Amino acid sequence: MEKTEIDQTRAPIYEALEKFREMRVVPFDVPGHKHGKGNPELTAFLGEKCVGVDVNSMKPLDNLCHPVSVIREAEILAADAFGASHAFLMVGGTTSSVQSMVLSCCKHGDKIILPRNVHRSVINALVLCGAIPVYVNPEVDQRLGISLGMSRDQVKKAIEENPDAVAVLVNNPTYYGICSDIRAIVKMAHDAGMLCLADEAHGTHFYFGESMPISAMRAGADMSAVSMHKSGGSLTQSSLLLIGGNVSERHVRQIINLTQTTSGSYLLMSSLDISRRNLALRGKEVFRKVIEMAEYAREEINAIGGYYAYGREMINGDSIFDFDPTKLSVHTRDIGLAGIEVYDILRDEYDIQIEFGDIGNILAYLSIGDRMQELERLVSALAEIRRRYKKDPAGLLSQEYIAPEVVCSPQSAFYSNKKSLPLNESVGHVCSEFVMCYPPGIPILAPGERITSGILEYIEYAKAKGCSMTGPEDPDINNINVLL
Repeated sequence: MEKTEIDQTRAPIYEALEKFREMRVVPFDVPGHKHGKGNPELTAFLGEKCVGVDVNSMKPLDNLCHPVSVIREAEILAADAFGASHAFLMVGGTTSSVQSMVLSCCKHGDKIILPRNVHRSVINALVLCGAIPVYVNPEVDQRLGISLGMSRDQVKKAIEENPDAVAVLVNNPTYYGICSDIRAIVKMAHDAGMLCLADEAHGTHFYFGESMPISAMRAGADMSAVSMHKSGGSLTQSSLLLIGGNVSERHVRQIINLTQTTSGSYLLMSSLDISRRNLALRGKEVFRKVIEMAEYAREEINAIGGYYAYGREMINGDSIFDFDPTKLSVHTRDIGLAGIEVYDILRDEYDIQIEFGDIGNILAYLSIGDRMQELERLVSALAEIRRRYKKDPAGLLSQEYIAPEVVCSPQSAFYSNKKSLPLNESVGHVCSEFVMCYPPGIPILAPGERITSGILEYIEYAKAKGCSMTGPEDPDINNINVLL
């Protein structure tokens, strides 16, 4: 397909499914519900149109593992829309995109430079391939208790001390909307003969909005995992993996096929196809409105008093090189409430579901489906919560990031012989599993890291405040697995 042929008004997977629907094909293949006829309750719940296109791969609809027609066309259109050399449709969530990205360039024993405040999917990939993490500890905003981006000097130092590393990974942006200087980091990585990878799970809109931080592909990154379902409007679990010209499309496809299903969901793939078309045609206009709503909400929330909805005023040119203007991140600690407490009150008493609350902050995720009247409802609720629940913040923890002591690789720790200990007896031992609040899914402890009293204090505090803790074998997180 030549560049001149690319037409962003097309949605080839959607178009093929519509044609397939008209054919009234008799299905003697999977899935077993047979266009919904075998599962009337499911059909009543989801609708005949939905289950009717929940179909298996076949010649007219192509095959995700080896696309040659409509899926291939959809990938080419996505690559053009995102400014990439190639784009892969991913149906295992951005977790599968991140893991395929890491596995494409790292093998057992390879070093990869990355910030410690990565999503667990990155460290999961290291468990799978046996690569060695070289952590760049992010700077911390002490007032907000959040980890920031990677400073240029820290990345430069990590590269100089580890010239044998194969890649540098960057969050673009963090969950809170903070961006590192990805263009400079790309140059440093390339000058050292390393690849630069980007976790853009929360940066889909960077590719389409105006007045946005730079996208990874535009900054020259080699690979990027883009979570289309977060701010791009596609169905949950659909994602894209983008690559630049220095990466082999065929090799990456082989890596993807190691772990991704051979039964790709046409519901997810068509949602990626339709959403890409929508963003390519209307993205600038849509995200201009999202930024306007976020700016309005920031002003109104800051006018309440006690809260701090932070934005571009935080930019310092390095560890906060830029800020995502669509992110409505709000510090709550000064009204005497942990973010998770405000999160719970909003849901339980105001029927407002925000993205997450941590120890000191909440995040309301704004994207293409939000409306101004809903934001006004959120602002009013926050004002009422301050009036009804405000108390002395003394005694609240604020530190969100704890620098880890890495004793061994995530893979060796995860697969080593281990024993279960009560949390309060685990200080000094090396953890063999994950502990995290989800969301955001950034590990408090990862396999191979030493357990300290400060980490245990943080875990117990987060549990007491009601954070959703995940990771360990023990669902109540009273015990933890450690190396023998």
